[in-house]
Amino acid sequence: LLCLAAAANKVEVFMPAVVEAEVDGTARIECNFHIPDNGSYAYINWFYINHGNRVRLYHITSGETLEDDTDYKGRLSLGEDKALSISRVTIQDSNIFVCQVGAGSYGVDEKHTRLFVYKVPEAPEITASSAGISVQNSDKSKIAQCVSRNGHPAPNITWYKNGEQLEENGEVKITLTRTREASGLYTVTSSLLARVTRQDRHSRYHCAVHYRLRGQTRTLESRRVNITVFYPAEHVKLQVMPSSTLVKEGDDVQLVCEADGNPAPVFSFLKRELEDWHDVSTLADSGVLNLHNVNKSSSGLYRCQTLDLDDMGVLEEDVELTVNYIEGVHVNMEPSSTLHEGDSVRLSCDAHSPVNLDYHWSDEKGKKIAEGNQLFLSNLTFETSSNFICKVMAPSVPGLEQSKQVAVAVQGKPRIVAVSSPLYVQQDEVVNLTCKAIAHPRPSLHWSVNGTAHEYVDNQHITSNLTVRVSHDLLRAGARCRVSNTLGVTEQHIQLLAQKTSESKGVIIVAIIVAILVVAVLGSVIYFLHKKGKIPCGRAGKQDITKPEARKDKSLVDVKSDKLSEEAGLLQGTNGEKRPAADQVGQRVGHCP
Repeated sequence: LLCLAAAANKVEVFMPAVVEAEVDGTARIECNFHIPDNGSYAYINWFYINHGNRVRLYHITSGETLEDDTDYKGRLSLGEDKALSISRVTIQDSNIFVCQVGAGSYGVDEKHTRLFVYKVPEAPEITASSAGISVQNSDKSKIAQCVSRNGHPAPNITWYKNGEQLEENGEVKITLTRTREASGLYTVTSSLLARVTRQDRHSRYHCAVHYRLRGQTRTLESRRVNITVFYPAEHVKLQVMPSSTLVKEGDDVQLVCEADGNPAPVFSFLKRELEDWHDVSTLADSGVLNLHNVNKSSSGLYRCQTLDLDDMGVLEEDVELTVNYIEGVHVNMEPSSTLHEGDSVRLSCDAHSPVNLDYHWSDEKGKKIAEGNQLFLSNLTFETSSNFICKVMAPSVPGLEQSKQVAVAVQGKPRIVAVSSPLYVQQDEVVNLTCKAIAHPRPSLHWSVNGTAHEYVDNQHITSNLTVRVSHDLLRAGARCRVSNTLGVTEQHIQLLAQKTSESKGVIIVAIIVAILVVAVLGSVIYFLHKKGKIPCGRAGKQDITKPEARKDKSLVDVKSDKLSEEAGLLQGTNGEKRPAADQVGQRVGHCP
């Protein structure tokens, strides 16, 4: 406990363990500290560690800031929070930086941050072997070379064949060379050597450079390359990739013509148009005819011809390409006029395809709501307004589908769907008033009282939360929520009711008890005076209605009747003239029989 108390009475500094910055960027190193009792610092010192020695960069007091003459001068700056910024950072700036804070009687504390300067390497450049590689070579042949430049720290390079990572074994060898340039950056070069087989004529190779950034491993990949493999020629084969039974509009299709001979033959591609063959070799890359974003016009009979330059022999193979498609997707809406709440609408979806089609309906959130090519919506409301999607699918061709979206907009003046009323509150309390409405076109919402409003819009719903302090006027009159759009206005009153506290309820109960006691005592006095004859028995005369003050409670008039009678004579003038009856009490008192 003594140690904790002592620590609590000392200045404490907080710094990140590591700060990363890119070459030529700006590094910002924060120094946060806590001084007990909101005390002030006496000084702040910034240092960096140079070959094990501490070199001061800044000395800061409340009155002045002194920058020392170091290699960093001209690139340093201090923020208002005393954070240290280093501009145009270089690899050589990868050092440890120390922030020291002195706070007088609260002692001295310091922490350090390691600045890590990185440089993202350039994308790897891959160069495939330009010479053909024979399957009969007993030694490993150079497949490709990969180079990544200007990285820090030095990255690693891995190799891939047809997307799978290669590891060194009896068939594969990988070399790696790291070169540190004068700038401090690294150039990494890697070569892939391997034995090839007949199947490697279709293999595609690429390399990837891996580097660390902000605690994570990042990767940059090269382009894909293939190599030339030498082997004897025997047959030619033409096939559609992917399989022609699964090709659909929009696919990228390759017609791969394979001739198992070496040197590589000359490939040409033809397409049957009516009774003639047309050359489409301009779309080919070696023995691969690339057809991008195919459509129904891409269907037809294709032929691959190979010419062996050794014996001038010609081999050929045909293949039929069938492109499955969906076209002409459209949605009709009946009626097509403007829709209002309570209306009904029928949506019809249609399309054309050489294969059987299924129709599915979903809302704009993707939730499936119906099947079939028609969707009937009745008793429309604002909540029904949505974008409906007709998805047309070909079950026999996975992935072949088209969609068409149609907007069903229900219009009308706003409708308030929720308010926070009645609301039990106390005066001077801060409360939230809520009003939620729905409409189309989009409405605007206003309050009859001032406050801080937060508005939220979700599709056709608008919700406003108003934060106000309860005043006497607000408690009396309440608040009104007014929602309007181009089609009308809707208002809703929010009633605020005073919520009685337990103390106010107690005061009311005490007041009622006191009132009952006063009435009981007053009744006892009247009864006592009547028994003693102090109050004459009789009925009151007519009151003068010209004097509002004469409207007294009957019991009170009876109690004071004797006194009023005595005063009646005194109300005459001193010279014996009488004043009008209205100027007297205006009360005639009878006597008991």
